[in-house]
Amino acid sequence: MTDKRSIYILLTNTGTLFTRVIQSYTRAPYNHASISFDRELTELYSFGRKHPSNPLNGGFVKEDIQTGTYSKYPNTTCVIYELQVTEREVEKMKRVLHIFIRSRQKYMYNLLGVIGITLKEPVEFSNSYFCSQFVAEILQRSGIKLWDKLPALVTPDDFRQCEQLKLVYEGMLRNYKLEQNGEDSSFNRY
Repeated sequence: MTDKRSIYILLTNTGTLFTRVIQSYTRAPYNHASISFDRELTELYSFGRKHPSNPLNGGFVKEDIQTGTYSKYPNTTCVIYELQVTEREVEKMKRVLHIFIRSRQKYMYNLLGVIGITLKEPVEFSNSYFCSQFVAEILQRSGIKLWDKLPALVTPDDFRQCEQLKLVYEGMLRNYKLEQNGEDSSFNRY
């Protein structure tokens, strides 16, 4: 028998100029995707801003929902999904993730890939990803295929539309930690 585990997909909207530009095209409520191996989102990874004040310097990042970019944008809205996986799939994901962690300095943000999505043409470079491409790549390399498309064509909204994902929380990101601690019951829980 295989032990079941959960991973978590966080989709966010910080309201930055970059996200508003993307949102004007996609019309999707969330435009950034991250992956975590715990419900508290303490181990949260993605491709995005390396420094909160510099939107031009992007790449592989370990995110923190209390600090960094999210602390700069306190009105960030989010949705969190849970995906049931096996212990073996988690081990595979963590092995893939450690490749990114060990070589984090060589990875860049794939801005042309974001443009490629609008053209429905995958734009892929080695060591270059955008947020949802990275999360989809981690899943795919671990044997989890949620869509019949390349990771370079996966958008944050594809996660929102995915039937295999279970909605856990939707609301203000700053309130999620409070909800986890049971400090407030006025959140959108699922």
